[in-house]
Amino acid sequence: MSTPTLDALHAALATVNDPEIRKPITDLGMVESVDVQPSGDVETTILLTVPGCPMKETITREVTQALRGVDGVGEVSVRLGVMSDEQRRSLRENLRGGAAEREIPFARPDTLTRVYAVASGKGGVGKSSVTVNLAASMAEQGLRVGVVDADIYGFSVPRMLGVSHPPTQVDEMILPPIAQEVKVISIGMFVPGNQPVVWRGPMLHRAMQQFLADVFWGDLDVLLLDLPPGTGDIAITVAQLLPNSELLVVTTPQQAAAEVAERAGAIALQTHQRLVGVIENMSWLELPDGSRQEIFGSGGGASVAASLSRSIGADVPLLGQVPLDVTVREGGDTGVPVVLGQPDSPAATALRAVARGIASRSRGLAGRKLSITPS
Repeated sequence: MSTPTLDALHAALATVNDPEIRKPITDLGMVESVDVQPSGDVETTILLTVPGCPMKETITREVTQALRGVDGVGEVSVRLGVMSDEQRRSLRENLRGGAAEREIPFARPDTLTRVYAVASGKGGVGKSSVTVNLAASMAEQGLRVGVVDADIYGFSVPRMLGVSHPPTQVDEMILPPIAQEVKVISIGMFVPGNQPVVWRGPMLHRAMQQFLADVFWGDLDVLLLDLPPGTGDIAITVAQLLPNSELLVVTTPQQAAAEVAERAGAIALQTHQRLVGVIENMSWLELPDGSRQEIFGSGGGASVAASLSRSIGADVPLLGQVPLDVTVREGGDTGVPVVLGQPDSPAATALRAVARGIASRSRGLAGRKLSITPS
């Protein structure tokens, strides 16, 4: 059998993506050297972005598998190095595509990313559960999805998505962990243990700015922000930093919750955000005999949608009703969203239907250069 060529080996390495950046390691400057012996044995040196990279074992395994798939390759030896400061600087410039540092890509007029801020009037309505399941469902459909856990005081998204390792920081650029094919960032990834976050408004604003500007999100189709309950600092900050963001309002059927949810949606009148619609969670409990028990009453979601439609003078639809289902809680505790772990359950079916409706909305063209020239 003939000795494999360097071109064939580099082509094989080009099929290996960095697990966090999701781009070929050859394009990222991570392949320092590749040497092949007459016997077919191959030695390669791969440069990690930072010392102690949490994905080093995954990279080693996938590089080894890719090289062994080349005809004529014998033993494969993978050495790991670390990028220099200059190499990391080049990597940052490469990833940002010439964009300015600290720029929020989703605020650019030519962005094609749909940004949904998931809001609620009060806590306990299942807003975070709805957010992670919408994200996981859209990712399962093949969309590139990111989630910002904007509930700084009550962060819960990392557990619900099963995030198993902290973000990797390349100088001042943060690579978000990927769980269930969803990129996610949360203040919970930076807080030791279960310590509370005790910050005032300016610190909250700065944290959101970093999550949006310093995190490398790549080219997303959809970005979801899990907002804290109410109409406080974070809601205002999101409207300021992401003027193109749209609101999804989550409520329960209970009238008391619906009234508070109306206030959360009505903030769109002041922030000039578009209201996509209302999602009613915990709508009913399906009993073994097939009947439904409306534990929290009925009509709250429709009431909120109708009230907001009147307030803003445009149609605000009720996007879906999600039944009360123990599998939603179980999925949140285990880190496997119900749309993935129990896809045929009543709640998963309803959540996937909402996700399909949101995902079917085309990416915007506002501000996009169409390269049209007069004839």
